[in-house]
Amino acid sequence: MGFFLGTYTPRLDDKGRLILPAKFRAQLAEGLVLTRGQERCLYVFPLTEFQRLHERAQSAPVSNKQARDYLRVLLSGAHDDVPDKQGRLNIPAELRSYAGLTRDVAVIGTGARAEIWDAAAWEAYLAEQVDTYSETSEEVFPGAL
Repeated sequence: MGFFLGTYTPRLDDKGRLILPAKFRAQLAEGLVLTRGQERCLYVFPLTEFQRLHERAQSAPVSNKQARDYLRVLLSGAHDDVPDKQGRLNIPAELRSYAGLTRDVAVIGTGARAEIWDAAAWEAYLAEQVDTYSETSEEVFPGAL
């Protein structure tokens, strides 16, 4: 499995469909899970990666309230799908509303998943994070920087 990298700016059509970036299509062609992400974006996982995430999350003790809360939000908004032959993905109205998606969106690669953001929200988030990014210390990613 490859990584999701880069930023793309497709548009939603009138039916709430998005044409996936060409570079992402092969990784998602066999199926995907679309769900609520953090910071009001949507996460797009290849089906196999979502299954791995779910297995790891299920290993948390059921007595851990934070884990229960996270799983409830993640799974209750999850929608599995297979993109059509043109690489289009239907984004359910509930998820479009959650992420505040308008016609212009940003699809970004974040390694093991892609994220879908409202374009204006992504630009605001990115602008806010640029200074923090330059100040990130090695403690955040030990040995990686």
